[in-house]
Amino acid sequence: MSQQQDKIIEFQGPYRFLSNFWPATFVWDGIFWSCSENAYVAAKTLDRATRLQISKIANPGAAKRFGRKMKLRDDWDQVKFGLMEEIVRAKFSQNPGLAKQLVDTGDAVLDEGNTWNDRIWGISPPGSGNGENWLGRILMKIRDELKGK
Repeated sequence: MSQQQDKIIEFQGPYRFLSNFWPATFVWDGIFWSCSENAYVAAKTLDRATRLQISKIANPGAAKRFGRKMKLRDDWDQVKFGLMEEIVRAKFSQNPGLAKQLVDTGDAVLDEGNTWNDRIWGISPPGSGNGENWLGRILMKIRDELKGK
């Protein structure tokens, strides 16, 4: 960031790296991932073969669509937030350049503004304040950890 902002309202342009669709190779659950979206989709199942299949899907949008057709693990609603945090932490802890970019956002509020009405992980529409913004919250928590707060 060239100048400090109080709020980043969407993960586009120079902030696209905050998106789960951003290419970032890391290991989670003993599997190499090309982005955090694929790992999150794979976390929806406990079946190892399905997880490996998802790890090989080249496009995060295709992985997301694949995940919409899957039977969710029985405890999904209880574990999904913790698993997202674990996956996003792996993305940034294993990619020092991305970790620096995250720290460089300073103390800006990170809102995952979107136009697809995701009000659990983000804010929709961007800048509206409508949503729980769990992805943004997780990113800010990890940023604080990286800063040693």
